[in-house]
Parts: sequence; C-alpha cells; structure tokens
Amino acid sequence: MNKNFFLSALIAMSMAVVNANACTNFIVGKNASTDGSVICSYNADSYGMFQSLCHYPAGRHTKGEMLKIYDWDTNKYYGEIAQAEETYNVIGNINEWQVTIGETTFGGREEMVDSTGILDYGSLIYITLQRSKTAREAITVMTSLVEQYGYNSEGETFTICDPNEAWIMEMMGTGADRSLSKERTVWVAIRIPDDAICAHANQSRITTFNQKDRQNVLFSKNVVQYARKRGWFEGKDADFSYNGAYAKPDFSGRRICEARVWSFFNHFSGEMNRYLPFAEGRVADAEPMPLWIIPNRKLSVQDVQECMRDHFEGTPFSLDGDFGGGIWEMPYRPTPLYFDVDGKKYFNERPTSTQQTGFSYVSQMRSWLPREIGGVIWWGNDDGNMIAYTPVYCCTTVQPRCYNTPGADDLHFSMDNAFWVCNWVSNMVYPRYSAMFPSLKQVRDSLEQSYFRLQPEIESKAQSLNGSARQKFLNDYTCQKADEMLSRWKELAFFLIVKYNDMAEKPDSNGVFLKGKYGLGQTVKRPGYPDRFRRALIRQTGEKFAIPSGS
Repeated sequence: MNKNFFLSALIAMSMAVVNANACTNFIVGKNASTDGSVICSYNADSYGMFQSLCHYPAGRHTKGEMLKIYDWDTNKYYGEIAQAEETYNVIGNINEWQVTIGETTFGGREEMVDSTGILDYGSLIYITLQRSKTAREAITVMTSLVEQYGYNSEGETFTICDPNEAWIMEMMGTGADRSLSKERTVWVAIRIPDDAICAHANQSRITTFNQKDRQNVLFSKNVVQYARKRGWFEGKDADFSYNGAYAKPDFSGRRICEARVWSFFNHFSGEMNRYLPFAEGRVADAEPMPLWIIPNRKLSVQDVQECMRDHFEGTPFSLDGDFGGGIWEMPYRPTPLYFDVDGKKYFNERPTSTQQTGFSYVSQMRSWLPREIGGVIWWGNDDGNMIAYTPVYCCTTVQPRCYNTPGADDLHFSMDNAFWVCNWVSNMVYPRYSAMFPSLKQVRDSLEQSYFRLQPEIESKAQSLNGSARQKFLNDYTCQKADEMLSRWKELAFFLIVKYNDMAEKPDSNGVFLKGKYGLGQTVKRPGYPDRFRRALIRQTGEKFAIPSGS
C-alpha cells in the first residue's frame, strides 16, 4: 500500500466530498434494457435539502423577455438571461419530449470555478430541459448558455438522455480570469453505446476520448489547450485525459465515489474483481474502470430501482460486518464520512443508498410510444431504499399535492407531504433496521409491483385517447398513485409504532394485530440482541454480565 497516497488524498479530498451534493447516476442504453427503453437514474443527496417535484409549464415568450436566475441549492439571486421564444413542459427532471438530465458533482480544481458566472449546475439543468427536444440539442443548449453567461459551479458530470440516446458530459469553468481562456468552460460529452451501461458518482470519469469521432464525442475547442496553458498536461492531444488534467481520482474519489460505480457494474458483470483494487483506492497505480461496460444481461426499470437501493451487499465493501450499524445492523453510517481516533484518520463506506437523499428517480424513455406516454419518471421523495417509486408521466402539468405541498418546507413538517411522511417512516426504521425494515419492504414492494402490473393497461387506455384527454388521463393517474402512496405510507407509520413499540414486537397477520384470549393483544415477542451482536458484546465485556454458576 502506498501510505503517502492514501493519507494525503484522504485529507485533501475529505471536505470537498462531504460538502458537495454527493449524488449517484446510472445510465442504460436502449439495447441494454429489457424493452428498448433508455433508462437513467438520480439520487439527489444533500443534508438538509428539502425538494418538491418541480414543474415548469410550457410557454411562449416575447422578444426581450428576461429570466431571473436563482441558485438551485441556495436560492441566491445571480442575475438575468434572455428567455427562449418557446419553452417546453418540465416535470421533475424530464420534459415533454422525454429528455432527462441528472448530475453528480465531482469538484475538481478549485481555481477553475468562475465566480463571475451566473449559471449554476441546477439552474442549467432545468433551463435546458425547458429548451431541448433531444439529448444532443440539450448539450448544445447547455454549452452555449455557459459560454454566454458563465458557469459558477464546481466540476459536474451530467447524464443527458432522450428516447434514443444516452450521453455523459463533464464540465468545469475556466476561472474568473479571461486572460487565461476566452472560453468560459472546458467540457467533453460522450455518447454511451446503445448496448452499454454507465454510471457516475461524484468523481470525474472521462479519461481519454476519441477526438476524431464527432458523431459520438463532442468537446469544447479549448479542452486540451487550457490544460496545456495551466501546465497540467504535456504530450500529444490524443493522449489527453480529461480527469487526469482537471480532476484526477485519488483515494476519496475512488473509495467514496467510484466504489458506487463499481458496485453497479458488479451487478451485471462477472469481471469486476479486476477493478476492485481501483475501487478500494489503496493502490495508486491500479487499473481504472472503463467508462461503460456491456452488461451480461439486459436491465429493467426494476433492476435500476434495486441498484439505487444498493448498500454494497455481498461485496468487500459490505456494511453488515461491523459495529457501525448498531444492534439492529443498519446498512447506513453516520456522517461526516471521515473521523479520527487518536490522531489517525478513518472513513465510512458510502453506498448508493444513503439517508441524506432528498429525492430519487428512475427515468424511462421509450421511442416507440407517443411521447406523452413514453416518458415516465419513477419518483420518490426520500432515500430510494425507503420509498416506493411512483410513476410520473412526462406530460404531467399538475403536480401531485404530496410532492408539492403548500406550507411544507425544510423547517415545517406536514402530514400531507411525501418528503416528511417518508422521512418520518425511514427515521423510525434506520436505527432498528433488521427488525423493522422487512415491514417497510413488504409495503414498498407491493406498491411498486401494483404500478408495474397496471402500466400496460393504463398506457393502452392512454393510447386510445387523443390530445388533452390523453394528457389529463395520465396526469390524473400520476396524482392518484402518488396520493395513494402517501396514504399507505401513513398507515405504515402507524403500524410500525404499534408493532415495534418499546423494542418489542406485537404479533400480526397481514398487518392486522392479533387478539389474545381476553381481548387484549397477544403477548409480545422480545427478540433481544441479534446473535452476532450478542456474541460480539460478550467478547468485548468478558465476564462482566455473566451470571454466576448455580444462580
């Protein structure tokens, strides 16, 4: 092990990774999915973040009309940009043309942040969704906007998809000093092959790229020159690596970030042990993972949903083998990710599924259906492991009330709001995970299975309708399923507090509590410590709690 690499990288990156919006995206090409869908996903992870299901209505705008820009994370006002003549309907991170955009922040070199820019990564996503009919057009819109108005966020990886294509794009600013670069960003966009899957999770993933393949690779004209000018790259243009120059993966970038990519790939490949030393982060010159892989089977929407719930189960990164999960073996860890004991640095694993998720989605885009039907964003308002993803059709113009609740925000709880009700349930379950999670999982899975069973019938009905009738039918269905989910989740909350009260467990049959002989509830079960924890406790305490012989 290269100790200097490990320690210096850990210290240098710890604050950047902890403070960033540490998210996860998965991407599935249309020939890598079971039904020909392009699929992509997004966990929006940030402590303290409260998010609604956003909506931007389609519109026509007069020449000279301006759009005010507010930072997506902080609501800070930055300035104005020219409004587009026509904008498209956007619900969540999908628009009426089935274009979907997600992101993860990788940070990169701090001196590249352009403090004079007025577009942050979040504003850029939602403005672009309002102006783009295809993924390629979205790339053009995004890169044109930041060149005109400046980009003030850190380094970002974007997922950009439509019903036919999936792209990954990485972008950084070129600082506030225009004497170093006339262009305001350096970026590369690569089309993911139709038969491949890709992922990114807060670490720049684009290395070298084919600069002659203008059909599948797009990039800013300064992408190599800027790195040369700054002294960050020497050599032939063809050998230029984007992350090698601007955001080289170190220990944190690999173990805390790339490990999530490794785990996603590992579900669909028998060859990922080859890249385990890279994901573990302790060997400086380990072979890096490819940008994409060809999966050993095709993926469904349900497969991607399950991967968004991943905690490294069955891998060397598994979270079920130590005291960190507590008595009830929680596959989550408290943050910050880094801690020290007696001056020595340590870290927690960071899986895809994490408690600070504000919202999670899996987007399904289908080219063979009318676009109002083809685009579905399966959405949930908390940690993906702890919610049922409900279907939201891309033609939706009226948000479900539970995803856009008057009076609910990060400081005000509401029983009518999905974020707060789902968080209420998950925060009951987290500390008593092995005892309580099976009850949540049963409800979650039964709801999702019902949505997928209904999907063919609903979409067949929608195809028999036209125009506004089709749109209203799918919008009403979207709202109905979200409202039903919230109602069921409230029932789940009440059930959990009754069933698991006082660290005991009341017997029930399919959610109905059982009566005893005299009309009261049956005698509760008291499960005590799980066996592994019981044995570990005695190993630690020795004879302290031993009952004397003969007592």
